[in-house]
Amino acid sequence: MSTTEKKPKKNLAIHLISGGIAGCCEALACHPLDTIKVRLQLRGERQIRTKTAGSAAADAAKPKRVGFIGTGISIVQKEGFLSLYKGLGAVVTGIVPKMAIRFSSFEFYKEKLTDKEGYISSAGIFLAGLGAGATESVMVVTPMDVIKIRLQAQRHSMTDPLDIPKYRNAAHCAYVMVKEEGIASLYKGVTLTIIRQGTNQAANFTVYQYLKKAASEYQPTLDALPSYQTAIIGFISGACGPLFNAPVDTIKTRIQKNPSTENGFVRVVKISKNIIQNEGYAAFYRGLTPRVLRVAPGQSITFMVYEKVYKFLSEMNQTVHVDDLKSIKDE
Repeated sequence: MSTTEKKPKKNLAIHLISGGIAGCCEALACHPLDTIKVRLQLRGERQIRTKTAGSAAADAAKPKRVGFIGTGISIVQKEGFLSLYKGLGAVVTGIVPKMAIRFSSFEFYKEKLTDKEGYISSAGIFLAGLGAGATESVMVVTPMDVIKIRLQAQRHSMTDPLDIPKYRNAAHCAYVMVKEEGIASLYKGVTLTIIRQGTNQAANFTVYQYLKKAASEYQPTLDALPSYQTAIIGFISGACGPLFNAPVDTIKTRIQKNPSTENGFVRVVKISKNIIQNEGYAAFYRGLTPRVLRVAPGQSITFMVYEKVYKFLSEMNQTVHVDDLKSIKDE
């Protein structure tokens, strides 16, 4: 169809700006929930270490099970409110290229999987999302995640200037890790990150595109969906990924938190066995609630802001282009 063929391609520069703004809004709003999620995922690991140390007192007085709200309150009380934003620098530093890569690579893969008539199946969208998640994992997400988790795992008070952590900030953390463990340490858990991000974005984009299309067809008179509808669709699509890849995320978090020279596959098997034997299968889903509460609103914010900013910049770019053509004509 000629209308499909003449459809303008998305501009990478506009992708970068729109994705960057959307990503920053998402990070600022939702990062505390990610910090709580990481602490919950590492809690079982700390309890195992305490038992291994052979502390009779620790065995007698087992810590009470604390949910994500209690964990958040505990972090604020012991380490200060700003501790909820540990690792934010690493996230914000990587958010612009991550979002640019995510949306541009998704469009690239989607275009390759679209037929000559402009049709793409749900399976095609799923594969495009899978490719986008894998691409962003290798290029940005893995090193950013490793640094973020190292910073979030530090149990120091940000209200006490004498309580000096090993890693001062994202840049210092990257420097120390490369110096002590080598550059490969920044890519610990890369395979699991690819699986997590790939399945996340596959589910995310598939559900988002489907619901967006359904909503648009239900309201044919609208040129674009209202922001609140985009936000709701983004929330639903964002909740899908964490629901079925939580075990992968828990294993990945533990691999990235601790230095090790062991083979990646060996580490995955070892950590999985330890979790099953010492904590039970339910431990694979520890931190799921804050992760869903982190990812779902995050995707809601991301898609809502992205669609709004992208539309604004595209219209502005088109206006400038038309004005340029008029001025050339007048000359």
